[in-house]
Amino acid sequence: MSLLNIEHLSVAFGDATVVDDVSFSIAPGEKFALVGESGSGKTVTALSVLRLNQDAGYRGRILFDGDDILAKSEPALRRLRGKDAAMIFQEPMTALNPLFTVGNQIAEVLMLHEGLSGKAAALRTVQLLEKTGIPEPARRALAYPHQLSGGQRQRAMIAMALACKPRLLIADEPTTALDVTIQVQILELLNQLQREENMAVLMISHDLNLVRHFADRVGVMEKGRLIETAPVPELFANPREAYTRKLLASHPQRMVNLVDAGGAPLLQAQNVRCTFDIREGWFRKRSFVAVDDVNLALRPGETVGIVGESGSGKSTLGMALLRLSVARVSGAIHFRGQPISEMSSGALRPLRSQMQVVFQDPFASLSPRRTIEQIVGEGLALHQPQLTAQQLRQAVAAGLEEVGLSGAMLQRYPHEFSGGQRQRIAIARVLVLKPALVLLDEPTSSLDVSVQMQVLQLLAELQRRYGIAYLFISHDLAVIRAMAHRVLVMKDGRMVEQGGVDDVLSAPKEAYTQRLLAASTYSVAGVDMQAAAQ
Repeated sequence: MSLLNIEHLSVAFGDATVVDDVSFSIAPGEKFALVGESGSGKTVTALSVLRLNQDAGYRGRILFDGDDILAKSEPALRRLRGKDAAMIFQEPMTALNPLFTVGNQIAEVLMLHEGLSGKAAALRTVQLLEKTGIPEPARRALAYPHQLSGGQRQRAMIAMALACKPRLLIADEPTTALDVTIQVQILELLNQLQREENMAVLMISHDLNLVRHFADRVGVMEKGRLIETAPVPELFANPREAYTRKLLASHPQRMVNLVDAGGAPLLQAQNVRCTFDIREGWFRKRSFVAVDDVNLALRPGETVGIVGESGSGKSTLGMALLRLSVARVSGAIHFRGQPISEMSSGALRPLRSQMQVVFQDPFASLSPRRTIEQIVGEGLALHQPQLTAQQLRQAVAAGLEEVGLSGAMLQRYPHEFSGGQRQRIAIARVLVLKPALVLLDEPTSSLDVSVQMQVLQLLAELQRRYGIAYLFISHDLAVIRAMAHRVLVMKDGRMVEQGGVDDVLSAPKEAYTQRLLAASTYSVAGVDMQAAAQ
């Protein structure tokens, strides 16, 4: 008998139907995955299982253990959510409450649903954080969401969802922000819990390699409809629909141009060190070294990839190089020959338009209260105050069109766009300033494979057209192999290996780099997917 049975489900927001006549079932202990492009209706379908879509109209039935979710009262749903059925959300920075520590948020679930005392819930919280691979779990439990890296926030979300050992786990991109080694750990953890508790899993993912290794069955969604369902081996070996074949064939290809190796560096850093003060109680604090003795050079039109596990110092290094870090930074940093590490904020301001950032989470980095015209035009208005309102609007519209969006979208807000579209808006916000250097912090981590491919092609084309240099931070080694000229490998804040992409990723010298490559099975899976699509 099925634990979850969705029958002819349709979901509409106003007059727009975004999920249309979807039916599938999940048995106890089964792992079922939904895949498809951004905007295909995967997440809306998953959120419908717990009735978490705001202002949505539903038709059909969602039966959980025989009871219709759509007929339940709100108090009955609250008893179900987090206990019998739990969810791992895609964007942990927006899903976690910024006013409470992650430990408090996990303990709250245990106290509400299992009746644990505060002390027992705190002990269980530390055990859960440790089980999901977070270092120093007792200390991290006292941290607020903004004090954790993207991967650590995602692991805290996973710990919260697994706290009450639910019968159904809905995992919406559960490994999006995680590096390859932690992905393996999380999948092993989910597999272990699934076996021990006979837990069913509904997984939403754009990572076809992850789906291939984790799920029992997979459903493919396109434009709100479920177009194909099959056991995983059958679907990957013999996809029936042309759309499915296109998804399986979408994986990064090498997209780099030649760079003048003898050219003067655009950005040069020597002996960069970043330290933070960490409070230990009310009156004590200790110094934590996040980045230690890193050297780097970046030439115009070149892409340097920075890889390493979550918490290795990748993002901290990138922000320090652009003088955006809140850490204490020492060492010499030069941009176009100017010592920006020694400049005051006022002296550095004229150079800001030439050094831009595309952040990891576009939903969190785009203001929900401002229109796309205001968001994309903000930098232009600041750095080019001589532009008239009409010139500013024309420049913003041109920037949107250059990243594949319509200039007619100016008055819309970020929540009205899919994840891939929001990332394009973030790129347009940077592009309108015509920068010389862009820091890309996991720019494709939340995107499905086909949209990821489109964004990478866009970035490669912009680099060819304008000679932009990229600092490309990513946990996805396949993306780094496709985009970077050189790669820098970081572990515990230190640079353990660097060199050309082919040298480092094909013949790594360091054991840590070898371990990263061993955890990444994308290249093998990519060959199989390509063969299956032909």
